[in-house]
Amino acid sequence: MKVNRDIFNNFPLIDTQRIQLRPIELNDASLIYDMRSNGKVNQFIARDNMRSEKEAVALIEKTIEKYNSQEGIAWKGVLKKNGKMIGTCGFNSIDYPNLRAEIGGELSIDYWGKNIALEAVQAITNFGFEIMHLHSIEAKVSPGNRGAIYILECLGFEKEAHFKDRVFFNGKFYDMAVYSKLKP
Repeated sequence: MKVNRDIFNNFPLIDTQRIQLRPIELNDASLIYDMRSNGKVNQFIARDNMRSEKEAVALIEKTIEKYNSQEGIAWKGVLKKNGKMIGTCGFNSIDYPNLRAEIGGELSIDYWGKNIALEAVQAITNFGFEIMHLHSIEAKVSPGNRGAIYILECLGFEKEAHFKDRVFFNGKFYDMAVYSKLKP
């Protein structure tokens, strides 16, 4: 058993009812900057708000390189009805020997509470199990991020761990929870 690396031959598009998941491109920098600079999207993530569009370009270049080196895969979510990019999601890292990947993402605050993130995470999780042949998928979240935890629990992820003071950021320690799902 091994992870299907054929996904790195041609970038896979994923369609859901309301969105299409496509590759992130350099011309998405302004939208990513807008999302990551407003403070709301990062409120449960130990990272600074973006200070410039240049930082978004650097992040996109890193994301593209991760795909090219087969270390991860990330999609942008685009609404089918108008072509607007509303978020990003994907596998931040792939643990090939253990057929495991870590999922993560973010959604523009204008689309919170509409189950679009649930739709995207479900599609990516299905892709991970059915196409990539992963055995398990994990997510690391702030225990206070009820929206992300709701999505994970709806999709059958189970809490595996709760690490106290796991992340040190801006002079303060934060807890981290780990959720995972095994291939059905």
